[in-house]
Amino acid sequence: MLSSHHDEDSVARSIMEKWRNLHASAPAHKLTHVISGRYRSVDLPKHRIPEGSADGESVYRVVKEELQLDAHPVQNCATFLSGWMEPRAEDLIRENLSNNLVDQDSNPATQVIHSRCVSMLADLWNAPKTDDEGGQAVGTSVGGSSEGIMLAGLAMKWSWRDKMKAAGKDVHNPNIVFGANAQVALEKFGRYFDVESRLVPVTPDSHYCLDPKKALEYVDENTIGIIVILGSTYTGHYEPVMEMSECLDDLQKRTGLDIPIHVDGASGGFVAPFSQPNLKWDFQVPRVRSINTSGHKFGLCYPGLGWVVWRDAKSLPKGLIFELHYLGGKEFTYTLNFSRPACFVIAQYYNFLTLGFEGYKGVMDTCLSNAKLMAKNLEASGYFEVLSDVHRPARHPSSTTNAAKSMMSRVTSSSSPGISAAAEGEETEPCLPLVAFTMTKACRKNKACTEYALSALLKTCGWAIPAYELPKDSSNIKVLRVVVREAMSADIIDRIVTDILWATNILQSSDDGDGKILTNAVARAVEQYAGLLQQAKHLS
Repeated sequence: MLSSHHDEDSVARSIMEKWRNLHASAPAHKLTHVISGRYRSVDLPKHRIPEGSADGESVYRVVKEELQLDAHPVQNCATFLSGWMEPRAEDLIRENLSNNLVDQDSNPATQVIHSRCVSMLADLWNAPKTDDEGGQAVGTSVGGSSEGIMLAGLAMKWSWRDKMKAAGKDVHNPNIVFGANAQVALEKFGRYFDVESRLVPVTPDSHYCLDPKKALEYVDENTIGIIVILGSTYTGHYEPVMEMSECLDDLQKRTGLDIPIHVDGASGGFVAPFSQPNLKWDFQVPRVRSINTSGHKFGLCYPGLGWVVWRDAKSLPKGLIFELHYLGGKEFTYTLNFSRPACFVIAQYYNFLTLGFEGYKGVMDTCLSNAKLMAKNLEASGYFEVLSDVHRPARHPSSTTNAAKSMMSRVTSSSSPGISAAAEGEETEPCLPLVAFTMTKACRKNKACTEYALSALLKTCGWAIPAYELPKDSSNIKVLRVVVREAMSADIIDRIVTDILWATNILQSSDDGDGKILTNAVARAVEQYAGLLQQAKHLS
C-alpha cells in the first residue's frame, strides 16, 4: 500500500483545527446517524425520546457506534473489574437475564445456588463450622462491595446501639474508624447512615495504609467498629487485620471497650485465600465480624455482583432482616435494593465449580507474577519508584498455618497453571496484583515530566492508566496505577511497560511548554492506528 509522508506539525495543526470546526458546527441536541441505509441519514434527538419508531437493527448500529469510543477492557488498567468470562458462563448469563433473584418462591433452584455460594465463601474464609451459641455463618449477594459495606456497617451500628441502650447510654453519636486510604464507599456509609467517619492519616511508614496503633487514638465508646481493608485501592497493600485485632484485644483489657472489625475484602477477599494462605485476616481472627468482597473483581465475574458474610447469625441483628409474603411464600431479605438479576450469582457459581481452588489459585498466582514482573522492570528503568510491595520479599516470612495446610492440601504446586512467588523461590509481601509507581526525582527534573502528563500521553496508545494523589498526609506524592487482571498476559505487561518507557522518553526529550508533547502524542496516535509503529526506534 502506497502512503504519503505526514509532517508532525501540520498533522497536529490540522487535527486541532478540524476539532474546533466540528465542535462549533455540530448540533448539541441531535445525533446524526445512518440508520436506514448507506445513502440516507436520520437525525435522532439526544435528550428526549424520539416521536417515531426505528427498527432494532438500525438502532443497534447507532448505539454500537457510539460505544466504540469506550476503552477496551484489557487496556483499562485503572479498573479492578473483570472484563472476561468463559463463553459457557456467558451462555448462562444470557439464559437467566430475566431470572429475578428475590423471587425465591418461583425460583427455588436459584435460591439453592445462592445459598451454596454463600456457604462456599464462608468455608473459604474459615467461618466457624460448629452450630454454637452464635449460629452458623450467614450472608447474601449484593450489587457490589459498596452495598456490602453499607449492610455490614448497618449491622455494626445496630449491634452497638443495642449494647449502648442496654447500658443506659446515649446512642446519638456513633462513629466508625478506617484509614484515609479507604475507597469512597466507606465514607458514603458514614454520610448516608449518620455515622461519623474518623479517617486515620496514612504515611509512608504505615505503607500508605491504616496504622493499628494510630487507629486506637480515634476509638472511643461510641465507635461501632473498625474497617480494615484487604487491598488498598491506592497502592494494593493489605492492612494488618491480625495486628489491628491484637491492639483492640489490648484496648479491651485496659478499658473494657469491645470493638468489632469488618474486613473490606473487595479485592483481596478473592486473592489472599488462594495465593497467600498463611495470612491471618478472615474469620480465623475472632474479632472479625463480617467480610465483604466483589464477585466482579477477582471473583472473575462481570460487573454487578458482590458478597457479604457474617461470622454467625448473632452478628446480624434480626431487626435488619425483612420477612416477605407477597411473592408467594415466606422469604427473608437483607439488601438495600429489591429486584435484581440472578444471572451473575449463577455465573459466580459456574466459576466456583469450573475453576475450583486449583483454578482460582492459578489465576491469582499468575496475576501476582505478572505484576511482580512489571514492578521490577519499571524500577530497573531508573525512571520510577514502585510504592506497591508486590515484588518485595516478605517483611515477616510466615510458617504454614494449619488452615493454610488444609487449603494447600487440595492443590499441588505441579497442578497449578500459575507461577507463584513460592515457585520462584521467594515469598513476597502479601498484597494485590497491583503496581502503583511514581517518578523518581531524577526523572522529574524535566518539568514536562509529571505523572499526569504521562497518563495523558499513554492514552494515545489506548492505555487508561490513572494518575492521582495519595490520601491526606501523603498527598504530596503522585502515583500511577496498573491493576493486573486475568486478561493481562505477560505479553500485554511487556507492551504496557514498553509504552510507558516510550512515553517517558518523549516527556524527557520535551522542553516545558514548547508544544512538542502534543505534537508527538498526535504523531504517535496516527502511527499506531495506521499500523506503522516502530517501537524500537522510540526506545533506542
